[in-house]
Amino acid sequence: MPIAPTTMKVTGSTPAESYPVMVGNGLLGQLPDLLGPAVKKVLVIHPRALRATGDVVRDELAKFGLEALTAEIPDAEEGKHIQVASFCWEVLGKNDFTRSDAVISVGGGAVTDVAGFVAATWLRGVKVIHIPTSLLAMVDAAVGGKTGINTAEGKNLVGAFHPPAAVLADLDALATLPKNELVTGMAEIVKCGFIADERILELIEEDPADAVDPASDRLRELVERTIAVKIDVVSRDLKESGDREFLNYGHTLAHAIELAERYQMRHGAAVSIGLAFAAELGRSVGYTSDAVADRHVAILKSLGLPTTYRNDRWAALLDGMKRDKKARGSQLRFVVLEEIGKPRIYEVPDNSLLFAAYQEIGE
Repeated sequence: MPIAPTTMKVTGSTPAESYPVMVGNGLLGQLPDLLGPAVKKVLVIHPRALRATGDVVRDELAKFGLEALTAEIPDAEEGKHIQVASFCWEVLGKNDFTRSDAVISVGGGAVTDVAGFVAATWLRGVKVIHIPTSLLAMVDAAVGGKTGINTAEGKNLVGAFHPPAAVLADLDALATLPKNELVTGMAEIVKCGFIADERILELIEEDPADAVDPASDRLRELVERTIAVKIDVVSRDLKESGDREFLNYGHTLAHAIELAERYQMRHGAAVSIGLAFAAELGRSVGYTSDAVADRHVAILKSLGLPTTYRNDRWAALLDGMKRDKKARGSQLRFVVLEEIGKPRIYEVPDNSLLFAAYQEIGE
């Protein structure tokens, strides 16, 4: 018997900032009700690799009498550029999209980011619904209302906060993901386990192989628990003025690695290395216990995720971290753990502390 969808809700300070997040199977039929009667036109933005899926969503919308178009953009981080956003704006303009029409993203985190940015900026904001197709996008990019594109200077430096009208995390999409894509998405799940929900860590430790089985009940529970963590934080802090910064655990180094790799490394792989680094930094400055720091590496390795990076890239990584949007002037800020479920911000007084921690994960 099919399991009913799980519906969770992000609660913002206004109705426009509040929206449902649905987790389940076969969720496309929910779209008409979520779009509402005022929407007449919909632009489905999808990557080249998901052309067939984008067409399915377009055709499903057409069945309900909506005028649906598709916009195909480059895969992964190649799609997160101003030229791609401009192309989407051109499609919206040529087809007379008004403020009452909508955008739907179909794809991974990069598509979610750029489609959300397009929706946020077209006519100063139109409705957007996210249909994440990767594990990473389901538990991270699609929930929270952050949008962004990359520049030559760094990742997500241009963007806006624009909450979606809804998120449909259809677990059927995970069955078609390459194993590496599924595994790298686990890094964000591990992150949420350390900053907020230890049961996530226990579920992985009990059976790492089952945790990355797209048909398992364990993975569904991990997805739901991780989304619940993000919803709790986002509902309290939509625009990253407080606790939401804790969701960046492991991300400061991760973004610098992605920049150094010219965005050819998967985000989840970079986050995994960033988590190992953050654990070492926390240990070296006396906040994180040996047991907690070692647990990071053990869990990440059990999933097949990387925990080390090249020693010869330190200068480039430090430069990349200084450009990070979370930096305050010249001072770098990191999320570290006092204990599981108790993150804190650490303002680094001396970059030599970062270098010392990096030596523990360098190869």
